[in-house]
Amino acid sequence: MAPETAKKDLLWANLVHISFEMWWDRELPPDAERKYYEARPHLRVDDTLWNDILAAMRAAGMNMLVLDLGNGIAYESHPEIAVKNAWSTARLREELAKCREMGLDPIPKLNFSACHDFWLHPYDRMLSTPAYYAVCAELIAEVIELFDTPAFFHLGMDEETADNQRLLRYAVIRQYDLWWHDLNQLIEAAQDGGSRPWVWSDRLWQHPGDFFANMPASVLQSNWYYDDNLKLEDPEVKAYAQLEEHRYDQVPTASNFAGQTRNLQKTVELCTRVIHPDRLFGFMQTPWRPTQEEFRGIHMDAIEQVARAREWYESTRR
Repeated sequence: MAPETAKKDLLWANLVHISFEMWWDRELPPDAERKYYEARPHLRVDDTLWNDILAAMRAAGMNMLVLDLGNGIAYESHPEIAVKNAWSTARLREELAKCREMGLDPIPKLNFSACHDFWLHPYDRMLSTPAYYAVCAELIAEVIELFDTPAFFHLGMDEETADNQRLLRYAVIRQYDLWWHDLNQLIEAAQDGGSRPWVWSDRLWQHPGDFFANMPASVLQSNWYYDDNLKLEDPEVKAYAQLEEHRYDQVPTASNFAGQTRNLQKTVELCTRVIHPDRLFGFMQTPWRPTQEEFRGIHMDAIEQVARAREWYESTRR
């Protein structure tokens, strides 16, 4: 059984990357977008920006920080996957304590999608093997312990399609019952540690029947759509209403990574109409850039957008 999670105030979350080794496993021709997503052998976290993000989130009234850990941590169970200068587990614990003191609930994220698991190297080339299952379970267990049993554990699992891997040197996808088998392994590992599993919902877009027949109701859902114009007839946007129809708990997700100025606001406006308050757990902003000074503007703008959306939301509840 999934652990019960008390629903408190609406969550206003921000996704911040400790690791950014999720995307392309090879160098690509110069491109303003592509260069950010190529894997690097070293940590990409600037301490000053990291601390400023936390302070800005607190000032904006945010209450949750989702940390994409990947290979940015020197795990005791699997130190071999860590990049150069990865945070030690002691450093991670210090930073988590700092977050909590600032009123920010830190939630771990490890993306196990075959499209976004380069951070798991060399185990990213061992999918669906006994060794792979063991490593995933060991990492999840260690992270849950490091986070002192967080309420949620984000498992990723988005974009595992051939098209999304067309630029990868090594491309592999799990399909049909194998995808669900592996997801259930991850779900069980999170639940065994006392955390509620949380995933991206985009598998619903192409496989709604399969999705609703197999996705456990215990799993927190984050559908996402990263455009300033949201139309309910679009499959990616309609998913919010479909998830509500099937009574899934949701944290709708927006972004400003490509210069969007109204995506979060429009997401809040739409989802507060189509999702029942009991199942609307909150909202998440995703800048999708490394935590580095050259991207300071995007990170700070992301938080400012949350502050405005939160102010609008609360004004409608007065």
